[in-house]
Amino acid sequence: MVKDELIALLRLQSIPNIGDILAKKLIAHCGKPSSIFTDKKDHLLKIDGIGSRILKGLHNREYLAAAEAEYSFIQAQDIRYTYFEDPDYPRYLRHCIDGPLLLFKRGNIELEGRKIISIVGTRNMTSYGRRFCEQFIEEIAPLDPVIISGFAYGVDICVQKAAVKANLQTIGCLAHGLNQIYPRPHRKYCGPIEKNGGFITEFWSTSNPDRENFLRRNRIIAGISEATIVVESAEKGGSLVTADIANSYNREVFAVPGRAYDTYSTGSNSLIKRQNAHLLTSAADLIYILNWDVEEKRSKAIQKELFVELDDTERTIYAFLEAGGKQLLDQIALECQIPIFKTSSTLLSMELKGVVRPLPGKRFEAI
Repeated sequence: MVKDELIALLRLQSIPNIGDILAKKLIAHCGKPSSIFTDKKDHLLKIDGIGSRILKGLHNREYLAAAEAEYSFIQAQDIRYTYFEDPDYPRYLRHCIDGPLLLFKRGNIELEGRKIISIVGTRNMTSYGRRFCEQFIEEIAPLDPVIISGFAYGVDICVQKAAVKANLQTIGCLAHGLNQIYPRPHRKYCGPIEKNGGFITEFWSTSNPDRENFLRRNRIIAGISEATIVVESAEKGGSLVTADIANSYNREVFAVPGRAYDTYSTGSNSLIKRQNAHLLTSAADLIYILNWDVEEKRSKAIQKELFVELDDTERTIYAFLEAGGKQLLDQIALECQIPIFKTSSTLLSMELKGVVRPLPGKRFEAI
């Protein structure tokens, strides 16, 4: 992007009362960002949402000076960025009406063609939440997804550390500029994360980690991924805001259930109770709902046939699952003409041998 267009975008970002939605309207109406500031007043007033206050801001030289200063910072620090019309702008976020005009990024971020999930939760994570995060990442790792979170205390940093350990790309979405890291104790994790992933933000170097910035940041976490997972949450909290935004974007939302009277499970349980989230007990639940398949599943199934010994009943069930795909326990018993108690025990044996996989809703599939 040429200098004048980037400065024009920064200038748009700095003007009060011009959010991402109105800015995109202006760009669409005028053709390119720089044309907004040279267009005639009568032409601009035809745009819904444009009034005298906005026009005054467009011609305020203070916002131009601020944009030029931020441009200098971007150049001096070699900050990479992506515009909402660029090919490398996150594809899911592109479909969000209020997605950021610009995203600034640092590290080794590659989202093209990748499976992407966001994981959020309370800063006051319990041992139960920690155990779930670590186990979930271990289970999901073979599918090589990108893990998005907020780099905050608790669930966020736990899941991002687990992703680094599993050699998964993980991205921290920040509520401030790239000239600082919050919380400060998490600086020690920046290097490992940037080796395979990194950080993104819509905020300038002049932005601090203020409360309203975290709320704005949540829409990026919700919009950038295929699905959002809430691991633990109290009755109120930023994680529930993120889940609500994800639902408004028509994305899949998952919540990890907890005990009825645990403080940091009340929010998650409420999401499930109100049917605003799928119940999540393992990676298999997410894989099933999102219809993800492990790559090369077919070739792995062939290897299982070659090297795993199956008895006659197991071979019958395996052949049925291989031909028919995911099947209910009752349907397997009926079609294979095997008593259901024997079908259940046989499937358990086959699971231990690694030739079938249990799925939510008493379904099974061949591996």
